[in-house]
Amino acid sequence: MAFLAAALAAVLEAVPQESGVSVRLQAVSAAGNGVVWVSGLEGTYVLSADSGKSWRAGVVSGAEKLELRDIHAVDQHTAYALSSGTGDQSRIFKTTDGGASFSLQLVNPDPQGFFDCFDFWDKEQGLLYGDSVGGALALFETSDGKTWTRLPAERLPAARPGEGGFAASGTCLVTVGESTAYVGTGAGSSRVLRTRDRGRSWDVFETPIAGASGTSGITSLSFWDEENGVAAGGDIASSDGPQANVAILSEGGRSARLAASPTFPGAVYGVAHVPGTSPPVLVTVGPHGASSSDNLAQSWMPLSEESHWAVGFASSEIGWMVGPEGRITRLEFRRLPLHDFGLGSRRRW
Repeated sequence: MAFLAAALAAVLEAVPQESGVSVRLQAVSAAGNGVVWVSGLEGTYVLSADSGKSWRAGVVSGAEKLELRDIHAVDQHTAYALSSGTGDQSRIFKTTDGGASFSLQLVNPDPQGFFDCFDFWDKEQGLLYGDSVGGALALFETSDGKTWTRLPAERLPAARPGEGGFAASGTCLVTVGESTAYVGTGAGSSRVLRTRDRGRSWDVFETPIAGASGTSGITSLSFWDEENGVAAGGDIASSDGPQANVAILSEGGRSARLAASPTFPGAVYGVAHVPGTSPPVLVTVGPHGASSSDNLAQSWMPLSEESHWAVGFASSEIGWMVGPEGRITRLEFRRLPLHDFGLGSRRRW
């Protein structure tokens, strides 16, 4: 058995897929059992029920001019979609019939508001994060999967001037376990907000990711348990060279160490971990490429030179990256004998 273990190597393979659309895709969410939902510009969604072997595209009625920058998959029939934009361009939609129809659940009530991302603990209970309004952080909750209520300002940490988020990949807010959630802030800040009681109370921690300018901060989070994860981002207005844009988080965000930059220049728009890997294999994506790491971001390997905006995994074996021009790239993580060093897009450790 020892010999067999030593004779195996981990392989991450990137395989292009046909989405059937040409718009920029910005978010991906896997529900398990082969179900994957993707969303993008012009109210576009793309759905697969067979782990990406085939895709079916559609447009949310009434959202043809909106940017669906986040999506949450419940199952093959049910998903939530979030549009981002100033004021009433920020909305939440829900389908329960596989995309045949969508109901409008929430329109941003503030003309200056801007929705960034959302996530759910289960099929009905979730949180939404948006840019601060009137000097107060903007978070909304749902407990029934139908109605949304803004959290009272007195429950939340005080907002910094201009503090908000980036609707880059729909992963600036992530839920973990039964009641924990994390928010990564940006636009003048790079803090991590944490709740352990579904939004009733919050802690706030600083990170070493640059956040001083209005175009920098945290764009994406991924946690492999309730205490440990990764934050990524940087300056979205700069595409020159590496940035100090990845931090490994521990102690529930209380401790953060700056990690190595991915192999591509500019900001990271999305980060995810491969479930079930130890240490967690990380994948980062951005407008200038994609990278992977198997050593908690001490170093990175190039995965793609193409632009991707979001990444997510369904299991320890399969995930997807999405991006401009309808791009969907399937990621297959597997272990192969060391002598099987196929060329192409495979990355080996």
